[in-house]
Amino acid sequence: MRWIVQRASGLRQGTGRAIAVLWMSGCFASPCLADDVRVAVAANFTRAAKQIATAFEKATGHRAVLSFGSTGQLFTQIVRGAPFEVFLAADRERPARLVERSLARPDQVFTYAVGRLVLFSRDPALVRGPETLRSGVFSKVAIANPETAPYGVAAIEVLRALGVLGSVESRLVRGTNIAQTYQFVYAQSADLGFVALAQTIEADDSGSRWLVPASLHSPLRQDGVLLDEASDSEAARAFVEFLKQPSARAMIEHHGYELWKQGEP
Repeated sequence: MRWIVQRASGLRQGTGRAIAVLWMSGCFASPCLADDVRVAVAANFTRAAKQIATAFEKATGHRAVLSFGSTGQLFTQIVRGAPFEVFLAADRERPARLVERSLARPDQVFTYAVGRLVLFSRDPALVRGPETLRSGVFSKVAIANPETAPYGVAAIEVLRALGVLGSVESRLVRGTNIAQTYQFVYAQSADLGFVALAQTIEADDSGSRWLVPASLHSPLRQDGVLLDEASDSEAARAFVEFLKQPSARAMIEHHGYELWKQGEP
């Protein structure tokens, strides 16, 4: 490259070398070597992922292209060949199954967040804790589809633990993912619903909510994985490493998630 710059400019050798060095150092310091990383993101992590993606681009020059959906839907797309490079799931099961299918390596799986479940309503007087579910003073309860969304599985576990699943089952409205479930509640198509705490952090304070004790459902430990599709992608590896940095972890906590600690179940 130095020889090309010298010949094209017609400058003396020393000047040409200086121009080449400046050009190359400028390239490494700017986004000219940047790339995109395609990230499949569980719907509950939407707001946090958008903030992290913005900070990631500012810090590295790389751009995270985010696609949101239920964990089950995204898993199916990956298995069918969708060109994602990083998968941020809402459970541990799907990343592990991708390893079993030789679509990722076990050493590339990591826990990026632990979710919390909330019973939420736009009605400021409706949700008063588990007694709200026992009272039956509602017509519809929204949950995410438990066949594809881990937050939906957790909601069913809570209803069963409280002994009210049989009495409310006919009133359940299932969203395809936790984002649609939240929209059902926010638009008041359902009186109340089980959603992610992260979705209610910036919600209108006029609503009511109950932070469900974690002891009532399986841990919502959310694993991410760098897929084999990204084995040669510097941008994908950089995104995964960025998620583990203190700045990104602070954003994750800010959005209502807990951080998993080594040794926890």
